Amino acid sequence: MIVAETERLIVRRMRLKDAQFVIDILNSPGWLQNIGDRKVHTLSDAEKYLKNKVLPDYGKSGFGMYLSEAKEDGRYIGMTGLVDRDGLEGIDVGFALLTEEMNKGFAFEGTKPLIDHAKSFGIELLKGITLPSNTPSRKLLEKLGFTFVKEFYLKDDPDLLCLYEMAL
Repeated sequence: MIVAETERLIVRRMRLKDAQFVIDILNSPGWLQNIGDRKVHTLSDAEKYLKNKVLPDYGKSGFGMYLSEAKEDGRYIGMTGLVDRDGLEGIDVGFALLTEEMNKGFAFEGTKPLIDHAKSFGIELLKGITLPSNTPSRKLLEKLGFTFVKEFYLKDDPDLLCLYEMAL
């Protein structure tokens, strides 16, 4: 199911057949450095990750993480989405790109339409979290219209995080 289309991207729900992409992005340098190792290294791991972490959100809340693919050739660019994250009150906007697709404006282009998507679910406040050292993500959140609120720790997470918010 297509969630949004932009000039260069199709943003759609993920499917089991996207398992290889899940391996690629979850093991990309940016993901490992800024999000962490999810221990997804095989097609079986990726299918379990999709079945247990991604696909159930679509039925539970109606939204979740989506795959961004290039209109021109169908190549997979990255992920973006709305997440009801454990330990965070409210809905979090998340995004990640494959290394070779960074610095081309795809993160902004793929995430921007999710603001209207969130409104369609009656969400009135979006949140964004990132490591203090993740300057590109911090700049993207600010470019999208989010405001820095504070540094904090998620329960059971040792990393200090930056919290951003945007009223819808």
